[in-house]
Amino acid sequence: MNRILVVDDEEDLCEILKFNLEAEGYEVDTANSAEEAMALDLTKYQLFLLDVMMGEISGFKFASMIRKNERLCQTPIIFLTAKDTENDRLTGFNIGADDYISKPFSLREVIARVKVAFRRSVKAEEAQQDILRYNNLRIILSQKKVFLGDSELALTKKEFEILSLLLAHPGQVFSREEILSKVWSDEVYVLDRTIDVNITRLRKKIGDYGKYVVTRLGYGYCFEPA
Repeated sequence: MNRILVVDDEEDLCEILKFNLEAEGYEVDTANSAEEAMALDLTKYQLFLLDVMMGEISGFKFASMIRKNERLCQTPIIFLTAKDTENDRLTGFNIGADDYISKPFSLREVIARVKVAFRRSVKAEEAQQDILRYNNLRIILSQKKVFLGDSELALTKKEFEILSLLLAHPGQVFSREEILSKVWSDEVYVLDRTIDVNITRLRKKIGDYGKYVVTRLGYGYCFEPA
């Protein structure tokens, strides 16, 4: 579950944000100053909501500190503040903010922007980690792992390579010859039946997603999303 840290010197506002964001399914902690926030383990948060005008350490300064931390430099930051001049917004974005919301604000807008920030973060993470995904079916190419939801699937090397090939090119039909050349390139002689057997096993192992591994009679196989 995604965890958010709200940092604002207005305690009532922190509680309102906490209540509404938790109602959306997020875990939310609050701090009433940057100093209080710095005492926490910041690496456990996937998003920061920061006020700008706070005590000795402003939201801008705190965000700058976050961005200098190698383990936090990609964590989304959204500023919530009454400082809404163009220069203020530019300062926030130059520090590395992902969004800037002016007070007073709509809670619905805050929630919508939080969701957008998380979607961007997931896409950036997947691109960085070289991940292929279709709904709950996920392949981490660099780790040679396949997950269905949170459960890792036990695929053979050839099953992994077939699934990776098909999922990387949804809708594209690969002939048996193409699959042989890409997956069995290091082997001298492989029967067509070998491919069929591996495809059958793969369909079973990926559960409900097996139906998307489609046979195109006379042509080959493809991963065809619904």
